[in-house]
This record gives sequence, structure tokens and C-alpha cells, in this order.
Amino acid sequence: MQGERQFKDIQFTQHCVYSALCHLTVLTLEDPSSRAFLSGCAMRANIESWLHRQWTKRGAMAIALSPLSLVFLCIAKNRRMRTVPTRLPVPVVVVGNIYVGGTGKTPVTIALVRELIRRGYRPGVVSRGFGRKEDGAQLVKPTSPAQKVGDEPLLIAKETGVPVAVARDRVEAAMLLLDKYPDCNLIISDDGLQHYGLARDVELAVVGARGLGNGWVLPAGPLREPPSRLDEVDAIVLNATEDSFDSRTPRFAATAVLGKARSLDGERVLDLDEIAASGKKVFAAAGIAAPGRFFAMLRAHDIEAQTEELGDHFDFHTNPFKEREEDIILITGKDAVKCRQRPEIFADKRVYFVEYLVDIDPYLVDLIEHKLKEKAIENGH
Repeated sequence: MQGERQFKDIQFTQHCVYSALCHLTVLTLEDPSSRAFLSGCAMRANIESWLHRQWTKRGAMAIALSPLSLVFLCIAKNRRMRTVPTRLPVPVVVVGNIYVGGTGKTPVTIALVRELIRRGYRPGVVSRGFGRKEDGAQLVKPTSPAQKVGDEPLLIAKETGVPVAVARDRVEAAMLLLDKYPDCNLIISDDGLQHYGLARDVELAVVGARGLGNGWVLPAGPLREPPSRLDEVDAIVLNATEDSFDSRTPRFAATAVLGKARSLDGERVLDLDEIAASGKKVFAAAGIAAPGRFFAMLRAHDIEAQTEELGDHFDFHTNPFKEREEDIILITGKDAVKCRQRPEIFADKRVYFVEYLVDIDPYLVDLIEHKLKEKAIENGH
């Protein structure tokens, strides 16, 4: 478990750096208009958005923080070198990233799981379960409370139907999953590229709409590891981003479209084009890392909605729709798994979640299968 403790230290450091920068932002915004800007449930989202804008350039803030980035990088490299990975009895495919914010890993994981099932695999998924209150291993059911298992693992379980387990220690999660589902013959790790305590057979790095930012590691930039880390992975998945960085690693595109709008109880379905033509007032909210893309995709369907960024992993303990007067409220699938568990929101017939459908390049799955066969030969299987 030494490697796991080291991993937790790295993630804890990243979280502390991110939180410290958010608090620093609050302290520097002193005028009344800034305080209004930070009011309500949008406060965290606005701070996060500001930070990511700063991380697109190598400006004064980045330069001032660059010495800390060098220290962080040295510590992370040292811990990686000292970590002894644990190998599971089945192959492991890691879907991760080097960017601190969301890059669309979970939708890519869902698409990958579905394609692997079509090819005859029996995959299971492990994840940390961001925001959950416990650290220990737990199986995830489609009805599990989001606060206990995390919103993304809950979404994966609901969308794929495969076994899912969460734990801060991914090895612990995987062992629980394999114990309860012994027919599982492949583990997919949703996130965990930096979780070096878990041995892996294939590494996929997802690069999202923000690309690599200014190319610097935390806290001067948004990266968990330097861009050179992408040269070590088996494939890069480009998710809503241009191919604008140097790497010798093969790259594959993931394409996404919006599907139908479905009520939280599943009883009503609306077509997005019908919503646009209806003349009804629409409000769109998103508690994801890159809400701007969701709103832009709605606009591509001619839906002109009032929008609100809720902040990634927004918990819906408060109801952001209570005072809204629009006829239709559109949210993401990630938000829907939590809204279903809030009686007041679940009872609101105006709320619909929009399907987010991702297609991955079939050649990517061919590459994964080839790599798995190579690893099996190396390991004597």
C-alpha cells in the first residue's frame, strides 16, 4: 500500500493547490460587483472558470507560481519512481488525463465499455468516486446514493450496466469487484493515470476542449504531469479539441452529439429540434467541468437558453431551479443521477436531461486489443 499512500499524497497536494488558488481569487475580488459575481451556487464555477482562463497563458500569475511547479514536479516524479505497482489477475486499461479539470474521460469510458462488450469482453470499471464521503471500497449500483459513490461512477453504472466499484485505493476497488464478479475479464479504470499503485496494460490519455492550457504543471498551469507524459501512453483520445500539441503517440478522435431530452422519471422524451421550434422558454444548467461546450451544443440545435454554470460535481443540496420561471430546464446526464435523488427536483416536471452520445474510433479499440494480446504474451498468458 506504499504506492497508494504516495498517490493519495500527490492527489491531496493537487486538491490543496487548486483550493488555495480558489480562495486566493476570492480574496482578490473585493468590490461589490465581484462579490455579486461570486454569490450563490455559481461562485465556485466562476472561480474555476477564471482559473482556467489564467491557465491558458503564461502570464504574471503563472510566472510567479512557476517555482512551486518545479517543486511539485520533483516530488511527483520521486514518488512515481518509488511506487511499486500491484498487478491484478486480469488486464487493466486506464482512461485518464494530465489536465487537472474534466476532459470528458467518463463519456469516453462509457463508450469504450460499450464497444468492448460488443467485442465479447466482460469489463468492470473502477473509479475513485470524486466527492464521496468514504474512502473504502464499495460496489456501485444504479440506485446507490451519489454522495456515497460519486456522480461519475453512478452514471457509468446506470449507462453501461457493468460492475462498478469505487475506492480511493483503485487496487482495493478492483479486488472487491473481481471477488463479487469473478467472470469479469477486464478492468477499466476511469481516471487514475497518475495512480501508479495500479499496474496497467494499456494507458489512454484524454485531451479535452481546453487542450493542455499553457503547458505547465500545477500550480503555474493546469497539468498534473508535464506534456511529455503523453509520449508514454499507448493512445491519445482527442475529445472536442484540435490536434495542436507535439507527441509521437497515436491519436484517435472521439465525437459527441446530443441525443434526446428525457424526463428524470424516464416517462417523457423531447426532441431538441422540437424544443427549439416550440417557442417555450428554456433554462440550461450544467454541473460539469466544461459547461460551455454543453451550452454551445444546445445552441447548435437553435436552442437559445438562459444558462448557469453550477461548478463541476455540483451536489444539488440546494435547488438551483426553485426560482426559475422557464418552461423547460435542460441538464446533463451527470447532473441527472443526483437530481433523481432530490425529491423536490425529481418532482419538477420541467427538468429534462439531455443524452450525450460519444463515438470512439473503432481503430482505437483495435489498438487496445492488440496491446492486450501483446501484454498477455509478455506475462506468459
